[in-house]
Amino acid sequence: MPVIFDAPVYAHRLSTAAELAHSQGLAGLIIGTGPELAYLTGSTISSHERLTALVIPAQGTPQLVVPATDLGELAHSAVPELEIEIRGWVDGDRPHSLAVESLPTSGAVALGSSLTTIHVLTLQQLLPGRSTVPAATTLADLFMVKDPAEISQLKRAGEAIDAVHQQVPGLLLPGHTERQVADTLAKLILVEHEVVDFVIVGSGPNGADPHHSYSDRVLESGDVVVVDLGGTLDTGYHSDETRTYIVGGPEAATAKAREAYEVLFNAHAAAVAAVAPGVSAADLDAAARAVITEAGYGDYFIHRTGHGIGLSTHEEPYLMAGNNLPVEPGMCFSVEPGIYLPGEWGMRLEDIVTVTSSGAEYLSYQHRELR
Repeated sequence: MPVIFDAPVYAHRLSTAAELAHSQGLAGLIIGTGPELAYLTGSTISSHERLTALVIPAQGTPQLVVPATDLGELAHSAVPELEIEIRGWVDGDRPHSLAVESLPTSGAVALGSSLTTIHVLTLQQLLPGRSTVPAATTLADLFMVKDPAEISQLKRAGEAIDAVHQQVPGLLLPGHTERQVADTLAKLILVEHEVVDFVIVGSGPNGADPHHSYSDRVLESGDVVVVDLGGTLDTGYHSDETRTYIVGGPEAATAKAREAYEVLFNAHAAAVAAVAPGVSAADLDAAARAVITEAGYGDYFIHRTGHGIGLSTHEEPYLMAGNNLPVEPGMCFSVEPGIYLPGEWGMRLEDIVTVTSSGAEYLSYQHRELR
């Protein structure tokens, strides 16, 4: 994937990461490959079982421990333009020791989310008597608040998945199977995205399983169908959007389904209307849940109301009970209440929004009414 931001963007992120580590009394951070490395350096390098680690001391120059087999990949990132010391290694060397040696000899160390168990355990053995903490927690404020360039990418992702959902009603025809619809949707996602992240086509009782993918069930007129789609752009940012449809159109639905969807629609709107700087993630969840509970469907809303999104499809902030994190301008997350009646149907309505100084701005715009 190409570098999408100028080097000063990554330089600022690296310096902020070091400042956060210092302010929390840490020796520094050790970050593996994946979204965290991409966020901090623009690199999407993958070294498989070999250790690649960005080491950010609380004070000092960041270092990148990279196997010799993958050094060439760094040219496709911002790394050559950044003040990062490259420490290459070959099979037989001790890369974990290189990573640890790049940090002060005392203090806790934050470890990146994508480091596998073998890497974590090896690093911990080399840090006797020192605690390790999640880097995702240390850098939460940095990762969660998107800058304008990131929001622009998420808006682009919203437009891309909108274009796919626009074509869904024409695919939901009696006699077609969920699998046939899903196969077509995967191809349509690739027109707008680099990668298909997931396709959910849950018709009738299958829709009552929020994470049902698709099956050979044949669509019937009047079926309630949950369609949840997501993809990755060429820049690494993700889309995620859910709509609920009726095979044959709303007039083919039962009165019960239409009434339940109105409840869902109002719950979604209530949560979006509640978004404002300083409001907690738990309160946003409660805003949607209250509408659904009042209508008698509270026991059938069985997941959180939303999740953050960016270079990962699911990240903080999570909109759920117990999360008292106040949302801030620049945070981007889904709002996706659902109602799931076992043996009958499920329905979900999901959009990505970003927090502004005055409320919420939608980053996806496809029709929200029952179709």
